Amino acid sequence: MEPIKERNDVRHRPQRIVYYVLGVLEVLLAFRLVFKLLGANPASPFVAFIYSLTQIFLYPFTGIFPTAVTKGLEAQAILEPTTIIAMIVYAVIAWGIVKLIGIMKLS
Repeated sequence: MEPIKERNDVRHRPQRIVYYVLGVLEVLLAFRLVFKLLGANPASPFVAFIYSLTQIFLYPFTGIFPTAVTKGLEAQAILEPTTIIAMIVYAVIAWGIVKLIGIMKLS
């Protein structure tokens, strides 16, 4: 029975890789969303790293919706709908790729 299980694991590897990459991207975008909402200091090295790393993934969606800014006493909270849209679109694209891989395996 072990060879069959191993074969199934190998057969589903491309789908798992796609979902893994999606998961990493979604986590990075979620960090960005939370940092912006909570008014994280963009001069902090980690925050700056997350912002610079995720900016390339947000570029196709820039300008779809305006950014909402709320200024507090010490921090500025920013709601970026662009990040939310990107998270949704990339999840749909990954789902489509996984389904396409499944269809190609049936052939």
